[in-house]
Amino acid sequence: MKDLESLSATQAIKALSKREIKATDLLLSCLDRIGQKESIVRAWTSLGKENALSRAKQLDKGAVQGILHGLPIGVKDLFDTYDLPTSYGSPIYANHYPAADAVSVALMRQAGGIILGKTTTTEFASFKSGPTTNPHDVHHTPGGSSSGSAAAVSDFMVPLATGSQTAGSIIRPASYCGVVGFKPSFGKISVAGVKSLAPSLDTLGSFGRTIEDVALGVAAMSGDHRLAKVEDLHSKPRIAICKTSNWSFAQKETSTALAVARHAAEVISRGLVGDIKLPKACDDLTVAQTRIMLSEISRSFTFERVHYPKKLSLQFSKSLHEGLEISFEQYTKDLLLASDAKASVMDLFNDEIDILIAPSATGEAPPLKDGTGNPIFCREWTLLGLPCININVAAGPNGLPVGVQLIAGPGKDRFLLSAARAFALALPDPTLRDQA
Repeated sequence: MKDLESLSATQAIKALSKREIKATDLLLSCLDRIGQKESIVRAWTSLGKENALSRAKQLDKGAVQGILHGLPIGVKDLFDTYDLPTSYGSPIYANHYPAADAVSVALMRQAGGIILGKTTTTEFASFKSGPTTNPHDVHHTPGGSSSGSAAAVSDFMVPLATGSQTAGSIIRPASYCGVVGFKPSFGKISVAGVKSLAPSLDTLGSFGRTIEDVALGVAAMSGDHRLAKVEDLHSKPRIAICKTSNWSFAQKETSTALAVARHAAEVISRGLVGDIKLPKACDDLTVAQTRIMLSEISRSFTFERVHYPKKLSLQFSKSLHEGLEISFEQYTKDLLLASDAKASVMDLFNDEIDILIAPSATGEAPPLKDGTGNPIFCREWTLLGLPCININVAAGPNGLPVGVQLIAGPGKDRFLLSAARAFALALPDPTLRDQA
């Protein structure tokens, strides 16, 4: 079997479990690809070649270990790893070796995964651009903050990678890089051992090339192995388009992407796919999410702000100071607003709708000089804690990918995966159907 690095995670796992390919050969193919492209894409902060090869050889000799048996994985450099440096994208933590793996990383290893290396993140997973480029066009951003993970999967360096989202750091880079990104329900995956930004918002997830890939990743990261098998969609769901109150930020290609998505959705839906507005309780969610995030970040990084102020970027320092200016009274009001909004959205999903389709980003990936892109179309879904998945459906004016996100009710992760696969199979472009 040639070009092993081009296999999706699911394809690779099937071949590995049947002993049709060796974990060692797959790993070497990924390392060869990294050797060819890393100087351009710059997706990695560190590689654990020797440990990964040793692990692959062990797995090739022994019994099939778990749902990720022999699969090379990229881990965002926000997740602790005991055998690889974890810098959180900051010079403060250069050469920092945690004593233990993050819970999600330990679970992936237990499931047979091979941690190939750490993928680049922005400074403390915030908005300061890192060195990573977009594999589709190196002059454009891969997004943030899970930049390295999205780019590594997109460029066939690794079939699966981890990510985290506090505003839009899984869905947006997945859209920019043309891969599938899955942010499960808030709390689905333990955040223990992952550098915290905003505890009310931080959510872990995965990047892959197919819906089954990211389901496999989140199944392993969470320990909920039921997710590893994406069930067929057995009924026609109620689907609607939600342009959100931020639609004025959408570029032409995002409008085109939603038109394509509407057509595909109508193939699998119970009826016509119309537009829907969120309940009035959600009117100020974007602003509330921004304030909650800044307020919590300002406290989460008290140690770094006090002891290492000169090692923080001006951009990150500005965010910390903005957070400090938000009163605790305002922060509490925003949390109450979020609680009311979650209750109203729960009613919406119970009474009116099963799946929402919304923009993943304002448009295609912007030039590197313009930063990591605007997360505005992700903020409210992150605050609501809903499961979201990005699927590539169109292209922008520069030929770069443009995705949409499918969103389900709280805790409906398995249903979302089933609906997403049915949706992908209904897309008009046969190449895009490969995401299923």
